[in-house]
Amino acid sequence: MNDVLLDVRVVHKRYAGATVLRDIHLRLQRGERVSLLGPSGCGKSTLLRIAAGLERQFDGELQRASPDQASVAFVFQEPRLMPWLTVAQNIGFADGAACDRQRVDILIAEVGLDGFAEALPKRLSGGMAQRAAIARALYGRPALLLLDEPFSAVDAFTRMKLQDLLLDLAQRHHIALLLVTHDVDEALYLGDRVLVMENRPSRIRHSLGVDLSQPRDRRDPRLAALKAEALTALHEAHVI
Repeated sequence: MNDVLLDVRVVHKRYAGATVLRDIHLRLQRGERVSLLGPSGCGKSTLLRIAAGLERQFDGELQRASPDQASVAFVFQEPRLMPWLTVAQNIGFADGAACDRQRVDILIAEVGLDGFAEALPKRLSGGMAQRAAIARALYGRPALLLLDEPFSAVDAFTRMKLQDLLLDLAQRHHIALLLVTHDVDEALYLGDRVLVMENRPSRIRHSLGVDLSQPRDRRDPRLAALKAEALTALHEAHVI
């Protein structure tokens, strides 16, 4: 149990009388990477908000490791940078003027934004802005990073670079990932497990283990075989 970072049980989650989630048990180990895969509107983001402790109105329970060992950070689909602050100020925003500038500078280098510390967000491309958002999430030294479709707004090549960056940072900082995505390839490439969710009322229909070492090779034929299995699970869940 000491290695369990997050344990979520959702008996029911309702909106306006309609059941969105039911009978879900999600357990995340320290350093584990888990992808939530399913159709739009099935409740993936809601489950992420429950895991973050932002959504408390549900039947079930949320357990995390002791607070000093289980801090959580969120990365959204949009970078959500404050346009009047520089990249460095956005990254260290949680501490304001008292931010640890040395840590900010280290994170800027790690996400590949050297030379842009004093730039305003309007100078950044979409991929660069999301790199800054990831650095901001890492600033507080989280044990768990929650990501809600973080790369869906960038082009395919930028998306692949950001995926590799995320895996490198997760290993470097020893953090767990819980990722929401609609992309089967992304789910498999980033996850140690892929949880396939069905349409509302949604539950976890299938758990697919991705037993591939890091760093991963997108050309690995085993990924193609796992994709076929994931597509079968999505079909059985009446998603496709």
